[in-house]
Amino acid sequence: MANTMEDKLAEMEKEATTSTGDFAAERLHRKQRLACGLRTMGRLHLAEGVAGHVTVRDPEHLDRFWVNPFGTNFKLMTVSDLICVNHEGEVVEGDGPLNQAAFAIHGQIHQARPDVIAAAHSHSMYGKTFSTLGKPLKMITQDSTMFYNDVALCNDGSGAVVLSEEIGKKMADALGDKKAMIHQNHGLITTGGSVDAAVWWFIALERACQSQLVAEAAGTPIEIPQAFCEDGLKAQGQDFAGWFQFQPFWDELVAREPEFLN
Repeated sequence: MANTMEDKLAEMEKEATTSTGDFAAERLHRKQRLACGLRTMGRLHLAEGVAGHVTVRDPEHLDRFWVNPFGTNFKLMTVSDLICVNHEGEVVEGDGPLNQAAFAIHGQIHQARPDVIAAAHSHSMYGKTFSTLGKPLKMITQDSTMFYNDVALCNDGSGAVVLSEEIGKKMADALGDKKAMIHQNHGLITTGGSVDAAVWWFIALERACQSQLVAEAAGTPIEIPQAFCEDGLKAQGQDFAGWFQFQPFWDELVAREPEFLN
């Protein structure tokens, strides 16, 4: 039985990390995952108004990324709604308007980090609240250890509406090689080797921020020993683990709202 489960996980990991080699098929796959990720964030009340954006790099044109159009409801997103933007900020495919903050932030991250396939950001309640404290995430729950030494802090442009590529570049620099960042007085940004991973990291980091806020309001939380934090990162903080955690959301949406694939 153990071997069967290991084989299944190995197959899933291969699916999560292997490109088809067919640009059109891979592009469609990434767009489907992007539409699903956006709807999932909307359903979890992680989107607020028109703020927020999730991007995925185009598999063929590496200087382009797909993103949700400005003003379209996350919960109603479909594959055909998505727009493609180049690193000059031009919409090269699709009809919707571009959120300039999406370009300023994500454009710089995608340029600075070739390993980043997708990035997620929205003005989620606990993430933006936690960001006002200007302090790091504490390792106080098993779940938080997936972010052990993997969350950057940035205070450049804190509280500003990020429309400047210069601030976007400073944010990308602050992110460094980590998978997530807390932007002071703004909120959370997460990245991944797939849309699935980037969106899961966002969901999980939002919950970790919520947990710390609640715990510190009640008292002084006990922090987890370093060795357990390192084990936690190894077990649940790698890119495949992020991809894997997202699959129940994908399965639910395909079953309940298959129109997002249109």
